Amino acid sequence: MQNSISNLTILYVEDDEVIRQNAVEYLSRICAKVFEAKDGLEALKVYKNQKPDVIISDIQMPKIDGLEMTRKIRQNDKKTPIIIATAHTQNSYLLKAVELQLVKYIVKPVTSKKLKDALNLACEHLSTKYNNIKKLSQNTLYDTLNKTLLIDEKPIKLTKNELLLLDIMVKNHQRVIAYKEIESFIWLDEYMSIEALRSLVRALRKKLQGDFIENISGVGYKIKKKSI
Repeated sequence: MQNSISNLTILYVEDDEVIRQNAVEYLSRICAKVFEAKDGLEALKVYKNQKPDVIISDIQMPKIDGLEMTRKIRQNDKKTPIIIATAHTQNSYLLKAVELQLVKYIVKPVTSKKLKDALNLACEHLSTKYNNIKKLSQNTLYDTLNKTLLIDEKPIKLTKNELLLLDIMVKNHQRVIAYKEIESFIWLDEYMSIEALRSLVRALRKKLQGDFIENISGVGYKIKKKSI
């Protein structure tokens, strides 16, 4: 099992030679082995022969683009972490990230920090061996790695505190999150009034569009276990 960036083998896919060379040079310094491909078709051959731990790919490429390449890989492989680099930030790409079980998508320009942050998520994905897509109901999904809530295949915009509350409850769905734990996680060193917490819960409940949050009187809150 891989649990650190230095142990990873990477397949980097990019049709722009300069971008690819720069990325491969950087990744070669921090990873065990880096393979490269200039388009999706070549990448599929390298993937089949080398079985890399992680795939990083551009979206727009000749022959087969990054999303089509990912769809083909996902037909038989649901586990290999795949990271997509894109110049687009539209909601449609957030949706595709969930549909194709991507670990992350990187908004261009690709930098060493963005690559390293994405690889840290990939390591988390490999070490925990869980599916980051949590199904709250038939039409409500939460992606714990990309921090994205989708209802009826549409991304729902959450405030920072709403996202923090949802995240801690989903990741700890088997237990109640105590008031004090919520206070230290969201409010940090600031004072949390009960009314402020109730207001936050009300706002999140409204955006979830369903009865997902349970109040355990005098203790805290928990996400209702349905399909998680």
